[in-house]
Amino acid sequence: MRAGIVGGGIIGLSVAAELLRRGADVTVYDPAPDGTGGAWHVAAGMLAPGGESVFEFPQLERLLAASAELWPAFAADLGEVGYDTAGTLGLALTADDVAEMSREWRHQKLAPLTGSQVREYEPALSPRIRAGVHAPTELQVDPRRVIRALRATLDGRVREAAVLDLSEVDADVVVVAAGCGTAALTGLPIRPVKGQVLRLRGEPGLLRHVIDGAADGRHVYLVPRADGEIVVGATQEERTDRQPTAGGVHDLLRAALDLVPGLADHELAEVTVGHRPGTPDNAPILGTLRDNVVVAAGHHRNGILLAPITARLIADLVLTGETDPLIDDFTPGRFGCA
Repeated sequence: MRAGIVGGGIIGLSVAAELLRRGADVTVYDPAPDGTGGAWHVAAGMLAPGGESVFEFPQLERLLAASAELWPAFAADLGEVGYDTAGTLGLALTADDVAEMSREWRHQKLAPLTGSQVREYEPALSPRIRAGVHAPTELQVDPRRVIRALRATLDGRVREAAVLDLSEVDADVVVVAAGCGTAALTGLPIRPVKGQVLRLRGEPGLLRHVIDGAADGRHVYLVPRADGEIVVGATQEERTDRQPTAGGVHDLLRAALDLVPGLADHELAEVTVGHRPGTPDNAPILGTLRDNVVVAAGHHRNGILLAPITARLIADLVLTGETDPLIDDFTPGRFGCA
């Protein structure tokens, strides 16, 4: 089986690595195989099946949970990719924030904590925080390390090429995993959703847990790395430009500092802008588009989390023509495309 993977982001590379592991002859087509233009470069790497699925349909929640179960083995196979199991603290600064966040916490069946109790987990948190929760199964990984590991696994099988027409791909099966670029190649309704993300750097140890919080109506997440980097994100804007904005940076920093005042001493090391590949229902598109063309795209906020299950489901489909019924609700046919 010769498989051509169009797209070298975390989805495309994960699918390619799984197909290679199962014996397929794989070629990945990527216009910038050593570049940083994909959504993975901006992503913080939160593995949060509960938090990300609160307002989604139940089928997506099951898919997220199934992929979270695969992550320990997936990370172990890749090596040192920053897979961290400390868990996540959900936080609410004001009474209004408590009311908003409580819906999510109840959905996840998490026990509420007082402000004093959450500060026992993280002493650097602001004394103004009203309430919170500890979500021990909401984890993190470093997407940039994951991409480096996947590229190493596929050494020599990633070709620098911009595919403009799928007929150009010489393969038995073509898997389109081109993120936002999938729309132009397939006609599927995938749109770019802009996100601005900050990276702060300081002495390691200020935070141990991922923080998912609300501060005066502003939602923010803080993802600490072992080397002292803290990823702060992210805006969600229905825009296609790549310009960081003063307002976006201000909102993220204000919320972050309200929750963790000690971040004021950190270096503002990086401001990045990326585009999540969104669909009309913000769930991925997985399955056969037409003869010998399979799609794995449109993962929106969940591309990092869904990489292992997407790789498994798409590899099953490519190599056997069959797959788990879990994929049935995510086929291109739900948008009238099949």
